[in-house]
Amino acid sequence: MIRLLAWLAGTLLLLVLAAGGLLLAAVDRQPLVNRSETIAPLAVAQARWLFQTNDPRRLRPGEARQTAIPVALIDEGINYAASRGLRGRGGLLLNGDAAEIRLSLRLPGEHYLNLRASIPPGPGEPRLASAALGPLPLPAGLLELALNTAIEGTGYGREWRLARSAIRNLNYDTRNQRILVSYVWEPAILERARAIALNPAELDRIRIAQRQFAALLDHHARGAKVALPDVLQAMLAGTGDDQRQQRRAALLVMAAYLAEKDLAAIIPDARNWPQPRQVMLMLAGRYDSAQHFVISAALAAWAGEPVADAIGVYKELADSRHGSGFSFADLAADRAGTRFGEGLNRDDAKLQAALQNTLREQDLIPSLAGLPEYISARDFRRQFGDPSSPAYQRLNAEIEQRLAALPLYRP
Repeated sequence: MIRLLAWLAGTLLLLVLAAGGLLLAAVDRQPLVNRSETIAPLAVAQARWLFQTNDPRRLRPGEARQTAIPVALIDEGINYAASRGLRGRGGLLLNGDAAEIRLSLRLPGEHYLNLRASIPPGPGEPRLASAALGPLPLPAGLLELALNTAIEGTGYGREWRLARSAIRNLNYDTRNQRILVSYVWEPAILERARAIALNPAELDRIRIAQRQFAALLDHHARGAKVALPDVLQAMLAGTGDDQRQQRRAALLVMAAYLAEKDLAAIIPDARNWPQPRQVMLMLAGRYDSAQHFVISAALAAWAGEPVADAIGVYKELADSRHGSGFSFADLAADRAGTRFGEGLNRDDAKLQAALQNTLREQDLIPSLAGLPEYISARDFRRQFGDPSSPAYQRLNAEIEQRLAALPLYRP
């Protein structure tokens, strides 16, 4: 729902921009939306809660549900989409009896295009009730027709129709700043969303990476301890114009494996792919370090794309899997993996050179000696208070110093 509204907002503004004859009369001197593009931590927490309470994997076909979506969450999503896709700003607010999408696009010379579009509550599919570009009213019906035609032209018409038809009713809780959505679950929505998130070329690269990974592990006995650097180097040895994409695919496959999650959860066809043998991938003599390193590397390599949502779930699983408390050693492995994934993304020369030679554990991760582990929540509060405390910051700085000492991550 959040992505659909964000996409709706961006497409509405693009359609309006195509009507060049309106621009002169519609230009404003002040932006309707003036904010930063940063996503608040609260919005991330709200998104996680929303997914947990409406996990599509637990819904039955045809099941009727109602969920309450915080307005602030959709507001953040629209602003993020407007900032990244249109270099503008956006938002959502409950304005009387309607939800109003607002967008501002900066023009040369301190001028702005400001768009308003309102969606009223009520039964059935969401509809635009009114729209305006600056001081000029726009025909809502015509704008909606143009929007639907434009979406059909992009090839996403079926997904748009599926999502809209699933909604049975919208209600606005102004007092608590929530949008109450009644819907009927249709599994095809999830299947189509997966298909959108990964295009055919990406799916093919991930399938090849899965097959390669299964072949590599097939040479080891079940349950054997296997050095992660050896497997990582073999998986990232690809060449060609799409080398970066191949390596991202390899990291995704390995992240799912180390999170002990089936790739079929996000790629249905993967249930028919070769399955890697169960071994213990080790880094710095530890399985949990390999987990944190690879999952964080994959998260950095896929940053900003829908697949990153699934990898973020993998990271949460790794963080909570052992239930043994907070670990600064795991934090160091996370930081090292993030730098590794970022290096892959920017084709870092040092990383390229390292992959041409023999990768060693000490190339990938700093020494974990002396970093506190297995800290319960109670002990963490007693020893550190919170992450802003001097005690926590000292250990954080120590981890950063150890990372900076490694040639691969040296600034």
